[in-house]
Amino acid sequence: MLPTSVEETQKALEAHQYIADKGLAVAVFLALRLERPLLLEGEPGVGKTEIVKVLARVLGTRLIRLQCYEGLDVSSAVYEWDYARQMLQIRLLEAAGERSQERIHQEVFGPNFLLKRPLLQALESQNGRPPVLLIDEIDRADEEFEAFLLEFLSDWQITVPEVGTLRAERPPVVVITSNRTREIHDALKRRCMYYWIDYPSFEKEYRIVRQKVPGVPEKLAQQAVAFVQALRQQDLYKAPGVAETLDWAASLLALGQTELTEGVVEETLGALLKYQDDVLKTKSQVRDLLARAQVSV
Repeated sequence: MLPTSVEETQKALEAHQYIADKGLAVAVFLALRLERPLLLEGEPGVGKTEIVKVLARVLGTRLIRLQCYEGLDVSSAVYEWDYARQMLQIRLLEAAGERSQERIHQEVFGPNFLLKRPLLQALESQNGRPPVLLIDEIDRADEEFEAFLLEFLSDWQITVPEVGTLRAERPPVVVITSNRTREIHDALKRRCMYYWIDYPSFEKEYRIVRQKVPGVPEKLAQQAVAFVQALRQQDLYKAPGVAETLDWAASLLALGQTELTEGVVEETLGALLKYQDDVLKTKSQVRDLLARAQVSV
């Protein structure tokens, strides 16, 4: 069932362990109410994909995911024909004496031989509930694919030349994410509700850690979050996101730590940072960052 207010949306997300700012809850509520796609931008690891998974659980419907990449084409995103089964069917028809090429063509280019990929699957509701469709990292796809999406996002329909135009009985809930490695075209943005997910405040990130990493000591969670917040202020190639904070907290918990020390921070930086230059730069600053983290908690 759809939330009936922004407050209800925020509570429903939190009930499924996603802490959303009011601004994000407003964007989600309006996207659901107005049946508009939702475009989420932000740095990697701030929770863009996670909220889509949670939204599917809130709505009690299935999640369909389309991971974008350079060179993504229609056969991977929309549909393709099951050529192996088509060939087998042609041989069976010919063995049975069928000689009409037109009838054979109609037989093998029908719905039974259509392999539905994420966009086509998203047009189908189950038990009256449309699915949640995640179009993940649209900025990795080519601009031509963006152009293809325009009709889909406007009319909720796809045309398969051999079959006809397939329309959704009810529009799917569509969330598009972007890490902003390139600008998304204005035509696509105009069709969407838009929200930028920023790094969380200390208070919010601390709540997320306590919720997502059960058993992490209170002091350790405070120190870890404060350290990460200070680390994000440094000149790094890739600052750690919330996902990395959670990985780090879980790693510290697995090591039996109850508080941060200089040694354990240096030994576990691989959970936070994924580039050697960032690791080396941070190692030289651990003592200072740790001191700043101790002061802020």
